[in-house]
Amino acid sequence: MSMKWISVLLLLQLSCYFSPGGCGRVLVWPTEYSHWINMKTILDELVQRGHEVVVLVSSASIFVDPNKASAIKFEIFPTSLTKDDFENLFTQLISTWVYTPKRNFFAHFSLMQDAFWEYFDFSQKICKDVVFNKKLMTKLQESRFEVILADAVGPCGRPTTIYETMGKAEMWLIRTYWDFEFPRPFLPHVHFVGGLQCKPAKPLPKEMEEFVQSSGKHGIVVFSLGSMISNISEERANVIASGLAQIPQKVIWRYTGKKPDTLGPNTRLHKWIPQNDLLGHPKTKAFITHGGTNGIYEAIYHGIPMVGIPLFADQPDNIAHMQTKGAAVKLDFHTMSSTDLFNALKTVINDPSYKENAMRLSRIQHDQPMKPLDRAVFWIEYVMRHKGAKHLRPASYDLTWLQYHSLDVIGFLLACVATAMFVIMKCCLFCCQKFAKPGKKKKRE
Repeated sequence: MSMKWISVLLLLQLSCYFSPGGCGRVLVWPTEYSHWINMKTILDELVQRGHEVVVLVSSASIFVDPNKASAIKFEIFPTSLTKDDFENLFTQLISTWVYTPKRNFFAHFSLMQDAFWEYFDFSQKICKDVVFNKKLMTKLQESRFEVILADAVGPCGRPTTIYETMGKAEMWLIRTYWDFEFPRPFLPHVHFVGGLQCKPAKPLPKEMEEFVQSSGKHGIVVFSLGSMISNISEERANVIASGLAQIPQKVIWRYTGKKPDTLGPNTRLHKWIPQNDLLGHPKTKAFITHGGTNGIYEAIYHGIPMVGIPLFADQPDNIAHMQTKGAAVKLDFHTMSSTDLFNALKTVINDPSYKENAMRLSRIQHDQPMKPLDRAVFWIEYVMRHKGAKHLRPASYDLTWLQYHSLDVIGFLLACVATAMFVIMKCCLFCCQKFAKPGKKKKRE
């Protein structure tokens, strides 16, 4: 199963108390970081359409903030873990994933396995805190929700396999589209909603706009390694800063670590940047990205060529897609030099084919019969209206592993062949013995 399937949204029918044409009740089981950004975009639209949305969130949540003013309702449940526990867990997991040397596959695999088991243990604790909270479970059951909108990488996923999880879903919403994907067949309960969070750029803050305008004809480069990477080693930061200092463009870099010693006067560091607004600015020439799905789709939406520095999870695969489609150059975070970064930026900015390919993908993204967000909401409401979508669900999900791979049929056919061969061999032996005996008798006489 490709890593990108980790970033899917799962729709699961809960009950059948929805009247067609009315407003429904939606229970949400989210996960953290960029996944929540996509989820919240959908939830805000559902609320605008009159649905009641309740988000089930733990007291240790990092990214989901119930205190922000919102029409979305939050059901906070207590957990034995703290926010610091979760932040430390994610930091350790990402650090192991990114910085552990991959030269020895088995050593790296063993470390990653330990890190993931620890993550699963944390997830199971949260899951148990929900399931064994009788007051909460009673409240949820009495609320009669029509549908659950859940992220497939959220807690309570073990020991269920991804295939079993897929089999339980009424509908799958995939965070990509055909500007990113390669053509292949899909089942009718799978729909692509990539770029649902994308929107036209808004004006930049005054100080940032002045810096952008000071770039003149050269324009700017936007640089972000995403929300999960808060810091990188000083050595890598200095290599990157040195490479950025060599280009004529101004650079806006989302970075929270220590200021690199090699930082050039053309580069400004920010703890947070309005990424979509920057990518939509007419002076933006290139985007340096870790390859997260959200960042890639914002670049596609605005037609910006990319320099990809993938770090973990589905990011290498995402950048490989963009590289194959001619809209990105890929670099290795661990081995790249400042010269490599300089040359990659020079290539995507000065070679017109990268901009042309990025604009071609942008046209595909914009040329859809229905906007991705509208499509996502439509299929959620579709599940509500029809009390599920079992008529779109393939029967293969109800087959056992043996049946799915036709091993029972293959076994039966092999048994038939073996039986036939056995019977034929026995017949041949019988015939040989029968005709051989008269010959032996004549020879003796």
